[in-house]
Formats: sequence, structure tokens, C-alpha cells
Amino acid sequence: MPLEVTLIDYARDPLSKLYGAYRTCYSPKTPGEVWDEIGDGRIAPETIRDFIQERLKTGHASPLEQVVFWFGISGVSRSLSHQFVRHRIGISFEQQSQRYVRYKENRLEYVTPKTWDKAPGMRDEYDRLMREITRVYQLALEKGIPAEDARFVLPNATPTNFQVMVNFAELLHIADLRLCWRAQWEIRHMVALMRREIVKAIPEIGVYLQPKCGDRRTGYCDEPLKEWEACPIGKVRPHKEQIFQIFREYKAGNLVPLGEADLRKVEDAGNE
Repeated sequence: MPLEVTLIDYARDPLSKLYGAYRTCYSPKTPGEVWDEIGDGRIAPETIRDFIQERLKTGHASPLEQVVFWFGISGVSRSLSHQFVRHRIGISFEQQSQRYVRYKENRLEYVTPKTWDKAPGMRDEYDRLMREITRVYQLALEKGIPAEDARFVLPNATPTNFQVMVNFAELLHIADLRLCWRAQWEIRHMVALMRREIVKAIPEIGVYLQPKCGDRRTGYCDEPLKEWEACPIGKVRPHKEQIFQIFREYKAGNLVPLGEADLRKVEDAGNE
């Protein structure tokens, strides 16, 4: 079963919404006045785009929560879904139920990692096990075991479907983690397809969906050094240890540990 990602819908005129949200923070004008300017065409599309991109460079992320996307996702494994639902803020999931959906024998497919094809003889073992699980599951249903109990034999390889609503701030966070080479291949591929859909629809902000080492994110890798060395794009981005090494080569890099007195200065700042 192929993994499929569809951008079902997104907030109407997302760039204007972002511009309005950012201008509310930085302008003495009321939101109504800002939106009057947008609606009247007094703000050029290029101005809106450039203003948003400058704000994104600062890391001001809260307005991004006001731009929302809806995705349809199918053909992903339950192994992936257990990872995906760990994302909890700014995202909402509706997932195919194994309690209410009774899988017919000719419809019960499985997600198979390519690594099982590479290990001699293991793909046959995998397929044999999946067929046996299918047989036992169907037998359980025929014997009157409820689907909610028959599903106990189903493996993580069982495919599932989602409809997802997510805001752009959370999408950036998801991309930070799941586009990283250390993420499992399946969820990395799914998020890459989500990114592709947004880049096609709204390239002005879609290009910001990168792994956290991307030039529009942190710009460096903070994973273990061995993982960076093994990453196929690792040499394109510096590792944090390289940055620290450069810093240490200069006199200013003679770091002194922060003490309690230093932290009290932070605590007392503005209260003198």
C-alpha cells in the first residue's frame, strides 16, 4: 500500500493572515486598520511577502499558529502513527479505527520496510508471518470475536489513515525533527511529502520547512557527531562541535562557567 499525502485545504489567503498577525504586534494601527489596508490593496503582495520573511528570520513564531492546514494521509504504518501522535500542540488527528473497521482478507495489507528485502530470506519470512496473522485475524472474526478484540493480533505493520489539522508553527517543529536523517525513514518520507504539498501551494513559507540543520532553521547539526558524519547531507551543514571549536580558537572563547552571581544579575535586571 503506497504512502499518500494530500493537502486537502488551508486557511484562505494565508500570507495576508500572517501579515495581519505580525503587523498587529509591530504597528500602532489597530488590526481593523491593517486589514482595511490589505483589503484595499494598499499593501503590495511583495511587501507582504518581504515583511513576513523578515519576521521569520527573527524567530517570532506565534503568528504562524494562525495559518492552518488540513492533510489526508493514507498507507502509513501503525509504527509511524505511534510516532506521529507524539506531536501534541497545534495539531489535531482523526485516525482510522481498528475497533470499528473490520479488515477484509483481501484488503488487509501491510507496510514493508525495504530492509527486509535486503536481508537474505527475510522477506519470505516476513510475508509468511503477515499471511498467518491475516488468517488468525479473519478466523477470530468468523468465530465471533469482536473486531476490537481481534485487532490485538495486528502488528505495527498494519496500515492506517489520518485526517490531520495542523498549524504552521507546529509544522516547522515537526519538520525540524522528522526531516532529520535520524528520523525513521517512513515518517521522514511522509513529512517530506507534506512539505512538498505546501511548497506547491504557498512557496513563500513552504521553503522554511527544513530539518533543524537547514539554513532557514538553526543552520547547524546538534545530533551526536557520529550521526552527523553518517548523514548524507551532513557535510553541507556544520556540526555544533565545529562551531564551538572555532569559538575556542579565539581569546573570546575562553568560556567561564556561569555562576550564581551571574544568574542573579539576570534575575535582578530591571529591578535595580
